[in-house]
Amino acid sequence: MAYYNWILAFHVMSFVSWMAMLFYLPRLFVYHREHADKKEFLEVVEIQEYKLYKYIGAPAMWATIISGGTMIYLVPAMLESRWLQVKLLFLLLLIAYSFSLEGYRRKLAENPNYKSGKFFRAYNEVPTLLMIVIVIMVVLKPFS
Repeated sequence: MAYYNWILAFHVMSFVSWMAMLFYLPRLFVYHREHADKKEFLEVVEIQEYKLYKYIGAPAMWATIISGGTMIYLVPAMLESRWLQVKLLFLLLLIAYSFSLEGYRRKLAENPNYKSGKFFRAYNEVPTLLMIVIVIMVVLKPFS
């Protein structure tokens, strides 16, 4: 238990890094889609998309999951808390969203005209909604 707060701090930092990718990658998809006719631009944005997902987003997601799992392992009684159960449900949705971004990244690399800029603008709002619920569950614990 002496390390619990250190693990919590790492968990929060990992979550913030993961969220940065979740907020920015769909914005890059908007640019990718809306500038599909500019080959040089696409080459640069595809590299940015790849590096953002592979080097920042995916490692931060796994660090968030592992550190969160470690905290639950250290305090298994937390699993009985309704707020944590709701948080974990929304976490699963956030993980699914994260994996969907990798799918969209690959499809855009194959076909720069895949989906529309408008679609990716709307899709960019999903992590915000999920994050709002997750933060409310953690900070306010409304179902305690």
